[in-house]
Amino acid sequence: MNMNGQQDWETVVIRKKPLNNAQLKDEAAVNQARRSGAAIDTVKKFNAGSNKAPSATTTGLNASKLEAETEDFKHAKVSSELKQQIIKARTDKKMTQAQLAQAMNEKPQIIQEYESGKAIPNPQILAKMSRILGVTLKKSS
Repeated sequence: MNMNGQQDWETVVIRKKPLNNAQLKDEAAVNQARRSGAAIDTVKKFNAGSNKAPSATTTGLNASKLEAETEDFKHAKVSSELKQQIIKARTDKKMTQAQLAQAMNEKPQIIQEYESGKAIPNPQILAKMSRILGVTLKKSS
């Protein structure tokens, strides 16, 4: 504002609003925003705006090949020999599952899973158990 009592007619931009996605729905608006220098990032969404069902070629997966797969994929579990070794070593040391877990800084449920054969063998946990029990635990395949 001019201090001489006259108005200042220059345009002042206080804040320019960023463009939101609602304003950039059509291609013409996106092109206009690009011409004005705005940083625009567009992404083509998979199967967007169409009622077509995805086919094997559009997804990159061969559904019939997956359907024909007959192999069962399962995690390796603790073998019966290993769980017997753990139980024998723990009872020889006169330890409970909770005491062994506390000595290992693990939860008692982990010891219970190993001794019941439900756990997925973890070499780090087996090494801790071997060190505390003073035996060599062998994971047989």
